Amino acid sequence: MPLDALCLSGLVHELDQTVTGGKIDKIYQPGRDEILLAVRTPAHGNVRLLLSANPNHPRPQLTQISRENPDTPPMFCMLLRKHLSGARLLAVEQPPLERVVIFTLEALNELGDRVERRLVLEAIGRRSNLILLDESGRILDCMRRVESSLGTGNANQRSLLPGMFYRLPPAQEKLDPTAQSREELERLLSAAPEEAQADKWLLDTFSGLSPLVCRELAFQAGGATDLRLNVLGPAGRTRLLDSLEGLLALVREHRLSPTLLSRDGAPWDFTFFPVAQYGALVECTPFPSFSELLDRFYEQREHLERVKQRGQDLIRSVTTARDRTARKIAHQEQELAATQDRERLRELGDILTSNLYQMERGMARLRTVDFYDPEGKEVDIQLDPLLTPQQNAAKYYKEYNKAKTAEVMLTQQLEKNRRELEYLNSVLDTIPLAEGEKDLSEIRQELTDTGYLRRPSKVKGREKRVVSKPMEFRSSSGLRISVGKNNTQNDLLTCKQAFKSDIWFHTQKIHGSHVILWTEGREPDLQSVQEAACLAAWFSQARDSSKVPVDYTPVKYVKKPGGARPGMVIYTTYETAWVTPDGELARRLRVR
Repeated sequence: MPLDALCLSGLVHELDQTVTGGKIDKIYQPGRDEILLAVRTPAHGNVRLLLSANPNHPRPQLTQISRENPDTPPMFCMLLRKHLSGARLLAVEQPPLERVVIFTLEALNELGDRVERRLVLEAIGRRSNLILLDESGRILDCMRRVESSLGTGNANQRSLLPGMFYRLPPAQEKLDPTAQSREELERLLSAAPEEAQADKWLLDTFSGLSPLVCRELAFQAGGATDLRLNVLGPAGRTRLLDSLEGLLALVREHRLSPTLLSRDGAPWDFTFFPVAQYGALVECTPFPSFSELLDRFYEQREHLERVKQRGQDLIRSVTTARDRTARKIAHQEQELAATQDRERLRELGDILTSNLYQMERGMARLRTVDFYDPEGKEVDIQLDPLLTPQQNAAKYYKEYNKAKTAEVMLTQQLEKNRRELEYLNSVLDTIPLAEGEKDLSEIRQELTDTGYLRRPSKVKGREKRVVSKPMEFRSSSGLRISVGKNNTQNDLLTCKQAFKSDIWFHTQKIHGSHVILWTEGREPDLQSVQEAACLAAWFSQARDSSKVPVDYTPVKYVKKPGGARPGMVIYTTYETAWVTPDGELARRLRVR
């Protein structure tokens, strides 16, 4: 669900209890829409406060997820460093039932005087923004500047430009449920249309409620999410109001329960109280804090979004090369299929040679007995009127020999192009594993070395090689497990770094990462082997499957053929484990 005002109130209370009184040590802008504040708090030590103005998932939260920062900080980040470095957080507040969070800070100006600054996060979908205000409420700057809406037809659009006084977003024409008495709620409900759906009536009448919350209130009142008010009856209406008041009491008393909703083992939605409307289709998992919940919910989707933004050129280049290779393979397969009928060409040449006496120059066809047919039927053979009879026979022999040679060449080309297609697909699979610009740069280097990207002429021969590190894990028994994030890392792990006694894992005939279980010279325990196999399945094309075959063998049995593409190896004397990919296990074993 979107981060509605009630859920945001619980998150704001959590942040206020944690970061208020803390001092901002460092400020980063790891993404286009993200600001990361390193805050030193008196009670909770060093924490990282993420302020996301991403239109798809805006929010403030504490985060444990590492984010790579750009070499050159953006201008908005530099402005925040100028005004907020060393500032102390005085309060974290939310205007009543608004999806707006205001961070009040005490900072030093250019003269060394203490001044008040406010950092406003507007978490309102596509109009999300992060705005820095001075002590008088004027805008110093914002993440997204918004010009005047005059003539745009959007009366709710405000101007957000440096030097202007800040004002909150226009309020919705709905009622504040926290400000209504029981009598007023009963009056509103009695005046509602009888045919209105209970959840739609709640959503249209009160601000701060998301569709999920309204459906759950309706479900608690009548056992279904789409019941109409006239079906609920007096008892059902009473239960509806009781559920609403109970929910508001949880909000006022800060007794919210961060809950992750999962479907088929994957995060699907989240809310601030347990829900029952989905029954057994959805698993509800409580979390100790909203920040931990949001880290878990957004980790994978934000990672993919960052990779898509930064690696768009890679995805486009590799996809283009892959599609071109796939078309070439399809065309060559058609040509190869056509060569399978070449024996008939030789037979027709033999028939013409045996009937030269019946042929004359200028004939367009010859009808004669087909002595290759068991029944001796006649056959029509097409001739070239411009050629002599001998030349027409030689033409069929030539086409036969040409088809025989084409079969050999096409078979070789198909094998080469299929290996090429397999390699390009493996590169596409490794791009989502990139955790930062270093990983993407390493993939760019690989594609440049293999000829798929053009090497910049200015730095040709003297560019600095980028080296990133594989992902590191620790098994439950403490053994180290390394997972390659791209083909370069796979080669480095398997062919150079791993000892012959270490165990190598890879999904069977499925694109995936090379996984090394470092045995440290001793026999690994079965649980470590199982966990390494699960990691190999998770970091592969089959991560959404079950019962994935993973081959494993000592590194001494893994070889890289001469001239093979990066990441391509052959192996012998292996065993196969059938495992189910487990993302939770990967998160638990990861070494940050």
